[in-house]
Amino acid sequence: MRTHVEFVSDAFPAYPGEDDEINPGIWGKKLVEFLAAQLPIHGITPKEFYTEDWGWEMPIFNEAFPMFIGCSNQLETGGNRFLCFIDPSTPKVRKGLFKTIDATKDIERVANALDTILRDNSEIRELRWWDENEK
Repeated sequence: MRTHVEFVSDAFPAYPGEDDEINPGIWGKKLVEFLAAQLPIHGITPKEFYTEDWGWEMPIFNEAFPMFIGCSNQLETGGNRFLCFIDPSTPKVRKGLFKTIDATKDIERVANALDTILRDNSEIRELRWWDENEK
């Protein structure tokens, strides 16, 4: 199941001082802002995004269980390679102590929206999807 997408783009440079909010050399706010503006067109409602030590986390509305999209540049590649990932990234999600929910449809819906948004942007290249078990 595709949950991670990486790509190259010069369209999402760091804001001045952005990496001071996260960690040196890490950014992605312009990318998250771009996705937050595009996701509603595809029926996905983003919530307020915030920094984590690895990049930006954007919760998205999902009635059955919490979901978010994480985004960051990839430090080791010089900054113009980005990674976005969907969480949860497994087909089953625990709800309470004894119940599990099949998350496949919800994850695929978000992946399809991300794929369309990214492929429709001419400034994005070398798009590659993978799942969390791939290296």
